[in-house]
Amino acid sequence: MRTQPVVLVHGLGSSFEHGWRAPGWVDLLADAGRPVIPVDVLGHGTADAPHDPAAYEHLETSIERALPDDPTETVDAIGFSLGALLLLRIASRTPERFGRLVLIGVGTNAFRTDDTHGALAEAFERGGDPEDVQTRLFVQLARSAGNDALAMAACMRRPSDRFTPADATGVTCPTLVIIGDQDFAGPADPLVAALPDAQLVVLKGIDHFRTPSEIRLHRRRPRIRGSRPARAVDACRRTPARSEGCGW
Repeated sequence: MRTQPVVLVHGLGSSFEHGWRAPGWVDLLADAGRPVIPVDVLGHGTADAPHDPAAYEHLETSIERALPDDPTETVDAIGFSLGALLLLRIASRTPERFGRLVLIGVGTNAFRTDDTHGALAEAFERGGDPEDVQTRLFVQLARSAGNDALAMAACMRRPSDRFTPADATGVTCPTLVIIGDQDFAGPADPLVAALPDAQLVVLKGIDHFRTPSEIRLHRRRPRIRGSRPARAVDACRRTPARSEGCGW
């Protein structure tokens, strides 16, 4: 049974309280006997919210600062969307810090270089409710979490190096990738293929924004060990004899 702390990293527009505590993830991990390390990424929740995109260039430092001071102490981590992308970058550079990763709502978008960030930043800057459904959901999410819209725009306009399949090979710990079959971030197969020790779970009929709230299925039916969020927690709970097949 694993006892390492679990780092929880939310997605764009959310926060630790909004994205993890409110849906019940923190309670579920507590029930499993796992300490939680909370993270509010820069611009979100209780973190500072600068309006200068340059302040967000090294966004992953929000997570790195939350890790234990002892560099030999490993943690497990669960990230959703932006949080999963940031965990990928950190784990590719310092794989020794992580025992297990669960990446939710991320797939081939980890390698994309399209201009959707600019369009989303403009939507945050304009305010209101955009016509595009996906963009509108991000704007409404940030609003419901109490985040600063101009900070969200700055986050989206941040300078950032491209993350490549070659970078992904540095993520050596067992990794579980969970994505809905209707998620715009998918498909996840290219990401899973690039990771050295990964398993993919595809949730039928689930889009990007519904994925974290699937924990409610587990809380309504606690006897079903194979429920979707239970898999995520179990992925960080087990200590297999060896990591073949990710040991899930």
